[in-house]
Amino acid sequence: MIDLHTHSIFSDGELIPTELVRRARVKGYRAIAITDHMDTSNMDFIIPRMVRVADELNAIQPVRVIPGAELTHLPPELIPTCIEKARRLGALLVVVHGETLVEPVQEGTNRAAIEGGADILAHPGLIDEEDVRRAVEKGVVLELSARKGHSLSNGHVARLARQFGARLVVNTDAHSPGDLVDRGFAEEIVLAAGLDSAAADRVFAASEEIVKSVLLTGGD
Repeated sequence: MIDLHTHSIFSDGELIPTELVRRARVKGYRAIAITDHMDTSNMDFIIPRMVRVADELNAIQPVRVIPGAELTHLPPELIPTCIEKARRLGALLVVVHGETLVEPVQEGTNRAAIEGGADILAHPGLIDEEDVRRAVEKGVVLELSARKGHSLSNGHVARLARQFGARLVVNTDAHSPGDLVDRGFAEEIVLAAGLDSAAADRVFAASEEIVKSVLLTGGD
């Protein structure tokens, strides 16, 4: 299992990073990105600490820990510059909290995340065709979510991704220990979104590619 969207006590998760990684290891994880909710008020506090703990853990245990950020409920106008700032601070993976059906995310967030070059657009809700096309052009990956509520639009996201060739990943958006899932359950999420086993293989290959890319960038 590779999970590129999780949360710790540095935002609204229940676990400190070390415990989150330990529990992920027990679940059979090979890599995990810790992507706490951020805006300009807290990213300079969280990201350097996450970089430090990731370096410590990567030196002594097998689960690759990726320090990341989830930009959340930002006005769309601020998203591109905040993506850049998060990366300058050391985030190796930048996720943007997309226009999920179950939260009042501002309209235009999906497009701003894509145009700003986020790595992953999380739970993008009823994303439109033009944004999916732009995600393909910009290399932004769309998320299938294991999280209750956010997962309601998985079928829609999967259908448009298949139609236009967008890359997909499946993530837990974990906030508590019970949110972590093993690889078998993640595969079921992909199939439940209407994709076949061959497409599921491509979903997990995309996660592998992202991990290799960000760890290379981070010098691991």
